[in-house]
Amino acid sequence: MSTRNASGHGLSGHGHGHGQGQGQGHGHGHHSTTEIDWEVMAAHLERNGELQLPVLSRTAARLRELLGPKREVRRVLDIGSGPGVMTCVLAEVFADAETVAVDGAPGLLDRALARAERLGLGARVATRQAELPDGLDDALGTADLVWSSKAVHHLGDQQGAVDALAGVLRPGGLLAVAEGGLPMRFLPRDIGIGAPGLQARLDAVQEHWFSIMRAELPGSTAVVEDWPAMLARAGLTGVGGFTFLLDLPAPLGGPARAFLHAHLTRLREAMGELLDAEDRTTLDVLIDPEAAEGIGRRPDAFLLSATTVFTGTRPAGAS
Repeated sequence: MSTRNASGHGLSGHGHGHGQGQGQGHGHGHHSTTEIDWEVMAAHLERNGELQLPVLSRTAARLRELLGPKREVRRVLDIGSGPGVMTCVLAEVFADAETVAVDGAPGLLDRALARAERLGLGARVATRQAELPDGLDDALGTADLVWSSKAVHHLGDQQGAVDALAGVLRPGGLLAVAEGGLPMRFLPRDIGIGAPGLQARLDAVQEHWFSIMRAELPGSTAVVEDWPAMLARAGLTGVGGFTFLLDLPAPLGGPARAFLHAHLTRLREAMGELLDAEDRTTLDVLIDPEAAEGIGRRPDAFLLSATTVFTGTRPAGAS
């Protein structure tokens, strides 16, 4: 599978309904009957990931702190890398390491390499095409740091996926999984069109859609999504978590507006049938580039999102 996101980072609670990168991470809105033009989509996802660069940089710095000043980091894996925004951030922070972007989509990996070259990181960034979780085998090798954003929830057996990610770690290595978080916020409760509270109803629709997506995954296994407990069951110690906010106040600039327009467009296309007629009409206005009330023009649009990362360390004595 591919994360289908920009950085291995999503911008909402599950990352569904849009591209983030990290993958994040990747929009569940991509699960549709239409083919995706990755040449077009990859550029869009990379631009979206760049919105998250302040958060991604803070996240990578925190991971460096958690590994400790004495830990030599020689190899970093970005599992479900998308077009490599976070891959390159990790390569910048861990300057003595080889950083490997791992994804199932060759077009996204090509973009990750191109990004690394543009940033002067080409000598230290590599790519590996692999489907998850089967691609986490001996051929991929081990790492001192494994990062995965918004990828595990696309796998039927989430605990099995966490186990596999933990198994790639070298003794004393760190696993960081970005999952969960809070729903993204970008509009006031009353936006002057349609019924107030649209965002709450969009959240409910996305949660319903997400449950359906999870149930339909091959090997889907129910699990309490207690990520620290899942990391502990994978044999990791020192389990914890942290959250960083992306806070872009109104009025938004062009890139953030373009991201929200794409997000709402995919919600309308993938989940519109789950909304009532009034909310569908409201969405149509929001994505209309000519409408004064549209997301591209309204002065009250903002972007607030939380990225939560769970971490754990493989015991030094583990074999």
